[in-house]
Amino acid sequence: MGMGVNIRNQMARRAAEEIKNGMVVNLGIGIPSLVPNHLSKDIKVMFHAENGITGMGPSPQKGEEDENLCNAGGFPVTLVSSGSYCDSSTAFGMIRRGRVDITVLGSLQISQNGDLANWIVPGKKVPGMGGAMELAQKAKKVIVLMNHCDKFGNPKIVRECTLPLTSSACVDLIVTEMAVFKVTENGLILTELFAPFDLEKVKEKTGCDFAVSNQIRNIPY
Repeated sequence: MGMGVNIRNQMARRAAEEIKNGMVVNLGIGIPSLVPNHLSKDIKVMFHAENGITGMGPSPQKGEEDENLCNAGGFPVTLVSSGSYCDSSTAFGMIRRGRVDITVLGSLQISQNGDLANWIVPGKKVPGMGGAMELAQKAKKVIVLMNHCDKFGNPKIVRECTLPLTSSACVDLIVTEMAVFKVTENGLILTELFAPFDLEKVKEKTGCDFAVSNQIRNIPY
C-alpha cells in the first residue's frame, strides 16, 4: 500500500531538520527527493548527485527541462548559482573522501545495529547499486526514510537483515511514517512518534527490540 503525499512530506520535513547551513547533501530517489522542499530559506546547502552535479536546484517548470541536466535517478533538475558539474568518477571521489555531510536514502530493511539493505530483492530486476554503498560508508551522517513495514505488512526494521546488505553498521537515523529512531552502539532508541501512532503500535510493527528515550517528542500529523 502506498503512502499519502502528506505522510511522505512529513518524513521529508523531519529529515530536513538535520541539515545545517553550508552542508553538502546527497539525496536518494523517492521520499528523500522531497527534502529540499522543507528547508527554511536561510539554510544554504549544496545538493550533490553522484552523476556529477554539486549544487542541484529545484525541479524545473514543465516545458523548461534541460535534457542534459538530471539527477542520479534520471529526473530533470536545475542548477543553483555557483553550482558545478564534473564527471561521475570525480563525484564518487567526493563521496569516498568523506566530503558529503549527509546522505538521505531509502531502504528495504535495516537491522537493529544499523546494517543497510537497500539495493535488491533476490530474483527481481534491479538497475544496480548506484552510489548507495559508497554513500552509506563515507557520508558523515546517514539518514534513512522508509515505510515502517513492507507491502505485505512485514517489519522493515529487523534484528538481522535477510536481504543482501548494501553496507554494515552505517545508518545513524531512521525515519518512518510511525517513528524516529537513533542508531547507537547499543542498538536502537526510539526518540519521536508521529501522530496517530503510539508506542504499542510501533512495538507491534518493529521486528526487533529497541530502547525508548526518556523524552519522546510527539509530532502531530
